[in-house]
Amino acid sequence: MRIIRKAELKNKVGYSDMHILRIEKAGNFPRRIQLGPNSVGWIEAEIDDWIEQRVARRGG
Repeated sequence: MRIIRKAELKNKVGYSDMHILRIEKAGNFPRRIQLGPNSVGWIEAEIDDWIEQRVARRGG
């Protein structure tokens, strides 16, 4: 399992910090995990699955 940090996540999905937070809070994006007191990350496989689902929904 690989954990990615915010900078890599933003490059992968192309969304701003605020948009990621909004869709995450709405339950439409994989949830972050707390890595330390001031550090969060996302499970890369969950992000990849989320991207694949979006591609599948558009029919491609």
